[in-house]
Amino acid sequence: MREMLSAKVRGIAPSGIRKFFDIVNEMPDAISLGVGEPDFDTPWHIRTAGIESLERGRTFYTSNSGLMPLRQEICAYLKRRVNVSYDPASETLITIGGSEAIDIALRALLDPGDEVLIPQPSYVSYLPCTVLADGKPVTIELKEENAFKLTREELLSAITPKTKVLILPFPNNPTGAVMGKEELEALTDVIIEKDLFVISDEIYSELSYHGDHVTIASLPGMQERTLLINGFSKAYAMTGWRLGYACGPAWLLREMTKIHQFAIMCAPTTSQYAAVDALRNGDKDVEMMRDAYDQRRRYLMKRFEEMGLPCFEPHGAFYCFPNIQKYGMTSEDFATRLLEEEKVAVVPGTAFGDCGEGFLRISYAYSLDSLKEALARIENFIRNLEAWG
Repeated sequence: MREMLSAKVRGIAPSGIRKFFDIVNEMPDAISLGVGEPDFDTPWHIRTAGIESLERGRTFYTSNSGLMPLRQEICAYLKRRVNVSYDPASETLITIGGSEAIDIALRALLDPGDEVLIPQPSYVSYLPCTVLADGKPVTIELKEENAFKLTREELLSAITPKTKVLILPFPNNPTGAVMGKEELEALTDVIIEKDLFVISDEIYSELSYHGDHVTIASLPGMQERTLLINGFSKAYAMTGWRLGYACGPAWLLREMTKIHQFAIMCAPTTSQYAAVDALRNGDKDVEMMRDAYDQRRRYLMKRFEEMGLPCFEPHGAFYCFPNIQKYGMTSEDFATRLLEEEKVAVVPGTAFGDCGEGFLRISYAYSLDSLKEALARIENFIRNLEAWG
């Protein structure tokens, strides 16, 4: 029998995040700091809105683009939070999380051989989604000495005549890096001159700890060449509701909606009704959770300093990215031994690109009690390494 599986799919490696998550689920007394999922329950008023939608029999398909009241609330939210205006009818699409938006955007934009610039370390889906869309991923190594931000020089050096798309993954998973207005402005003339299109993944936009989030779409000349992707998973603790959205030029949203029609039909109706309430009434919940994450962030930075573990200070998302190079171990080896010897699961930096070697991703979307116990175990592991080494 001939090989039935696609060579393209067989060539894509499984997610490096899920490997350690699956192991820790089978290990008694283990603590996982590996998954980027809020430990908060979805706020009760949001759950109530979802429940009420079921009680009222609102269980039918919505339009392909999503409920109009939700699209209107998204556009109002973006106007007040990042000062960009979109048409809810033609420039807004409700998706199955931000991940679907990334996938269908790349499929709508790319022809075979088109190059996509992917700053790394970054979210694991960008590269395989590019490959699945027949594009060519071109990685740009983000450097610790640049606070893991994309520089103008790095962007220029990666562009070729085949470059079509730049992915901007900020606030960044896994590093927690944030790009402010001045740093984004340094890129815009290059993007415009080289006629690039930007996919700006802003799923962590509400989790910025040093000033308000800035979207590149708000800068002169950029809204017409930017797709803004966001969602409800991180800011509103709604991971299981699987709801995201994309806003951008009508010519692109039209084609993305076409793919969405055939592959998905529409996002879950119950989740959409809940999300309307999240946007209307959830600001205080977001602020409360952001303050809690900030407290945990500062605790981790203090503990890393105490144990002598170098770590770039994250200004966004809910991850730290400590540097373990001085221990002379690969990220995979360090994470594996930490799990085996101290029962703490973290993610090797290489799960987010080869340039993540020598780093670990540690999520602080966990309770302070869990973090305190996990950090005590990590410190014990490090002390043992130093004593043996």
